[in-house]
Amino acid sequence: MKKSIQIAGAFIGVIVGAGFASGQEILQFFTSFGWMGIIGAIMATFLFAFLGMNLTQLGSRLQTDSHKDVIYHICGKYLGMAVDFVITFFLFGVAVVMLAGSGSIFEEQFGIPSMAGNVIMAVLAILTVCLNVQKVISIISLVTPFLLLMVIIIGGYALNTMGIDFAEVQKLAESQTPAASNWFMGALLYVSYNIAAGAAMLAVMGGTTKDEKQAGMGGILGGVGLGILILLINVGMLVKMDVVGGSDMPILALANEISPVFGLLMFVVLLGMIYNTAVGMLYAFTARVVKRENPKFNLFVVLFGAAAFGASFVGFITLVGTVYPLMGYLGFTLIAAIVYSWFRSKRKAASIHSGIGVES
Repeated sequence: MKKSIQIAGAFIGVIVGAGFASGQEILQFFTSFGWMGIIGAIMATFLFAFLGMNLTQLGSRLQTDSHKDVIYHICGKYLGMAVDFVITFFLFGVAVVMLAGSGSIFEEQFGIPSMAGNVIMAVLAILTVCLNVQKVISIISLVTPFLLLMVIIIGGYALNTMGIDFAEVQKLAESQTPAASNWFMGALLYVSYNIAAGAAMLAVMGGTTKDEKQAGMGGILGGVGLGILILLINVGMLVKMDVVGGSDMPILALANEISPVFGLLMFVVLLGMIYNTAVGMLYAFTARVVKRENPKFNLFVVLFGAAAFGASFVGFITLVGTVYPLMGYLGFTLIAAIVYSWFRSKRKAASIHSGIGVES
């Protein structure tokens, strides 16, 4: 069970980045649809648990240390090549969003130009990947439980201090700019791009244990944990639409309303999550293009980091609203392949079982 909990914690840590933890993703994919967004969040929970279970189990079965093995196993040679390319593109895209998010968080909390935050995070991410400072990443990943605790506090505070009626909540929510045409598509896109971006790490995490059930349970627990976070953030922002509307960092806005000290704590936690994801994505993208053993690996890290820094000036809200939906639509291919692989394995297991039954 300990291993399952470790996998679940890592699963949540991989998915929770700038957009998720800040509330901006949740706002665009769930909260902007009002009360129907809650149903979307519940649907997303089931999908995260199911897909997470499948990817970690496949990683365990294949004993892989790379997402390539899993992707080619479920997609075949030619589709596998396309999906592998899409996932690699996602890794860079998420790194760009993380750098933009760091700029927004510095601007929201301290009123300094967002460029300063972009520069700080880009430099930190590049140095960490070049120096291979794994211990730093391990320490930062411990931030996840604190994020959960703070989100619970913010959710409780939001519900207890709700100053608008239900009709007004719906009206304000619908005035936001959604990232999808309706709540159902919003939930699907949200799960799709997160699974596409996290598939590489999920497969590798599953490969750390030979026990498929243990790996699968880790995927399920991680999916449920993500769902709880989505629901808490969604409901908290929904009842406080008069406070969070128009904010780059809605969760930070709520935290600062509770108290400046709590807002500062939330700033530190958000920065830790952004840093963790930025480093993970920059490393994974570079390692997919150039092998770690290559003498020019660090040079490519600097080049890709600089490219991500340049792209981050598009703006955090704009990037979340355009890059993520695009990633989501492309990610549907991967989800379809995972579901097909699951049905295929069930059918195979059933035929083997019936064969044994006939023989006996």
